[in-house]
Amino acid sequence: MLLSIVPGLGQLYNRRFFKGILIFIIAASFLVTTWNYIDIGIWGLFTLGTVPREHHSIQLLIQGLISIIVLLFGISFYIYNLLDARSDAKAREVGRPKPTFLKAAGDFYDKGFPYFMVIPGLIMLLFIVVVPLAFMIGLAFTDYNQYNAPPRNLLNWVGFDNFVSLVNVDIWKDTFLSVFTWTVVWTVVATTLQIVLGLFLALLVNDKRIKFKRTIRTVLILPWAVPAFVSILIFSALFNPTFGAINRDILSQFNLMIPWLTDPFWAKIALIMIQTWLGFPFVFALFTGVLQSVPSDMYEAADVDGGSRWQKFRFITLPHVLFATAPLLIMQYAQNFNNFNIIYLFNEGNPAVRGQNAGGTDILISWVYKLTFETNNYNMAAAITIIMGIIISAFAFFQFRKTASFKEEGRY
Repeated sequence: MLLSIVPGLGQLYNRRFFKGILIFIIAASFLVTTWNYIDIGIWGLFTLGTVPREHHSIQLLIQGLISIIVLLFGISFYIYNLLDARSDAKAREVGRPKPTFLKAAGDFYDKGFPYFMVIPGLIMLLFIVVVPLAFMIGLAFTDYNQYNAPPRNLLNWVGFDNFVSLVNVDIWKDTFLSVFTWTVVWTVVATTLQIVLGLFLALLVNDKRIKFKRTIRTVLILPWAVPAFVSILIFSALFNPTFGAINRDILSQFNLMIPWLTDPFWAKIALIMIQTWLGFPFVFALFTGVLQSVPSDMYEAADVDGGSRWQKFRFITLPHVLFATAPLLIMQYAQNFNNFNIIYLFNEGNPAVRGQNAGGTDILISWVYKLTFETNNYNMAAAITIIMGIIISAFAFFQFRKTASFKEEGRY
């Protein structure tokens, strides 16, 4: 094992000549082809460059992150080399016969086949998901904004200054608190309304006294069949205060003209109503399927015991529905927390609010979009994105742990 500090030398000592030569060639090739890239990448990751216009901080940051991944692969192979030499040495001590090359190759294939299948996906995951995510996290700790952008200027590591600014600097603090509170209200109210409406309609249509169930279900699912962005754009026109049909043809009959797009309060009310309309068909279809699986003998037993409609709903229907759908309902909350489409397509997060750099209906995700593509505050956008990720992850993890379906998983 000590000899394998030089890769392959321990295998040669154990008379595994082909394996030792192969490991040495792989290690040498890795060092020759990646040494300069890793060297510059690690240096750039710590310094982000030293000469303006010559060094590009963003490129150095990305190269540094990739270098770490490549280096981890190299370290993993090096550890394998050490452990393999140790394993061969133990086999020699106990007198275990040395396997032939074909036998060793066959054993390696049999035991390593699952890893061969997983490794390509793992590599893609690292470079398609992990690297962009790590890059975003890195930007949150730099001073990358419209006034300090490479290659004209070099970036600097600023630690937690961007996060501190969100709670200390007035314009950032006021905007963050306003947008964050509205995001929470939007997520809870809009999602809860679509779930309640979907459940109510599913219970109503599932009633034995209702006829033409298929027709009614088809009509109720139609909003789900139309692409959401088309519906949102249509609703944006309908809610227009000047020429929209809601004001001009409906509310005008009562001498009302509501500023749906110019007043933040009414714009938020409109968004919640639109999301309820767009979201309830999925919940309705979900609950309809679950209600079909509730055993009828449980309701018959409840009738024998004198149970009321409310008691049957509370103790039979609702537990069955929530047990089967709780994870999906949690996903509805998480999805609406980051529901960029409806906010941006309806009125681009407007109207503007004095003293804030976000619109009156912007949620965190749409604010991040504006910070990134309109004002080029990449560092603050990355910091807010990290906060969003932590909130969603914590909420989802806590709720999944509390659901009965999660607790029952793997018990039987």
